[in-house]
Amino acid sequence: MRVVVALGGNALLRRGEPLSAENQRRKAQAACAALAPVALEHELVVSHGNGPQVGLLALQGAAYTDVAAYPLDLLGAQTEGMIGYLIQQELGNLLPFEKPLATLLTQIEVDPNDPAFQDPTKPIGPVYTARSASELAAEKGWTFKPDGESMRRVVPSPLPQRIFGLGTIRILLEQGCVVICAGGGGIPVMYTDEPVPAGRRLVGIEAVIDKDLASALLAADLEADVLAIVTDVEGVYSGWGTPEQKLIGRATPADLLTSEFAEGSMGPKVKAACQFVEQTGGRAVIGSINDTQALLAGRAGTTIAA
Repeated sequence: MRVVVALGGNALLRRGEPLSAENQRRKAQAACAALAPVALEHELVVSHGNGPQVGLLALQGAAYTDVAAYPLDLLGAQTEGMIGYLIQQELGNLLPFEKPLATLLTQIEVDPNDPAFQDPTKPIGPVYTARSASELAAEKGWTFKPDGESMRRVVPSPLPQRIFGLGTIRILLEQGCVVICAGGGGIPVMYTDEPVPAGRRLVGIEAVIDKDLASALLAADLEADVLAIVTDVEGVYSGWGTPEQKLIGRATPADLLTSEFAEGSMGPKVKAACQFVEQTGGRAVIGSINDTQALLAGRAGTTIAA
């Protein structure tokens, strides 16, 4: 079975935890303990979030004023390498030595006219008080929106249109390799009209692509049997946060798309899972990283299928 597992940002770093290398490695170890049995039994592709990490790099870069701050596409590439390295190393520590693993920097094309560029919504980096957010907005020109009782920086999140390098991923899978790719939603790129020997020039663009939507596109393009979106909650709940909240064990896309889920957390996951199922007729599961094997077997979390 070919499985694409999308590791949520909270599966790698819980809200409020310091963005230390030690914390991130410890979370990667826990995630890989859940992924290793899957890698032994199935063809495995792993994607991951990068919101806290790319936000931290942006803060660090903004503190160095001798040069202009690095754009988000470069920061996305850095986090793909950093998080991919942690996952690849910790997963390799749990698998047989001869099991091949590869981390790929993944460019994903977006539309420069996507309306998301006029309405930033993707949260990155740590949470701030209202006062700190106001000061940073004035100083750096960043956009902030509420995140619970705090504020968080938001950036444009255009829809993924095309993933580059699919042929390479397929070749690696055919050779039994675990592939880590499309991290953080991939590196956002677009074409310009400038001619180059290969056709048009491909350049980076200031944005962060939603990891779950990119993972759904990746799973569809790779003809995966299952898209597993794993995070730090047990699954999709109806009535979340109320006394009537209830885990949804199984649903169709039509069931879920008529309900509302939090846009900053479960909403994109549900949308991505439904998109994959509708496009491919495959199966998507959403649930806790600790239940990954049970999720794939349909014994835990939320299963979405036609």
